[in-house]
Amino acid sequence: MKMITKKTKDINNLDFSLGEVLFIDKEKGFTSFDIIYKIRKLINVKKVGHAGTLDPAATGLLIICTGKKTKEIYKYQNLEKTYTGIIEIGKSTPSMDGETEFEIENNFDNVTDEMIEDARINFVGEILQMPPMYSALKHKGKALYKYARAGVEVERKERKVFISEFEITQIDLPEIKFKIRSSKGTYIRAIANDFGNILGCGAYLKSLRRTAIGEYSVEDALTVDEFRNFFEVSLN
Repeated sequence: MKMITKKTKDINNLDFSLGEVLFIDKEKGFTSFDIIYKIRKLINVKKVGHAGTLDPAATGLLIICTGKKTKEIYKYQNLEKTYTGIIEIGKSTPSMDGETEFEIENNFDNVTDEMIEDARINFVGEILQMPPMYSALKHKGKALYKYARAGVEVERKERKVFISEFEITQIDLPEIKFKIRSSKGTYIRAIANDFGNILGCGAYLKSLRRTAIGEYSVEDALTVDEFRNFFEVSLN
């Protein structure tokens, strides 16, 4: 399957209206829709979509489809996602990441490596997960995070997700570095929050990077600026 990655040599034979697939490495501070808007404006094609949202604070792989390829987005949405990141214990936030202010700060002196390993085991395999209020999940046509920002709590139902890999790669308290491979619809922020609850001191997701979607790696992805340069140079 032809895809636009760092290995793509030129753009002359590409047809964004007919449909192309792009690998984009999203930078921190942008929403996934921000990236879609930038790509749409650059290639001048209305039908552009992505195969899995990344929060503004997260970085990493976005698979973007254009034109008729948007009908195939589901193929990528259903693939496992791989993430690396940092959980910081002893603090928690309403959004479960660094996008909101700390609401709780606790001592974590009693937390041991063994306790961290015991907590990790709880998140391997099929688990039930409560979608965060600070999420793009819709309730009555409105994103949950809009209710959260207005101070309104919406009743939600737990959902089954599957964690096929959860590795603790480094412990340097209060930071715990990890690698997770999970099914679609998994909220890594919720795992960080629940992880802190098990440890009894709270935790939040300090950083997150999506390194792969299925077999597709962020190492092959272009930043938006790289794609813009590639696009403009190829047309000249």
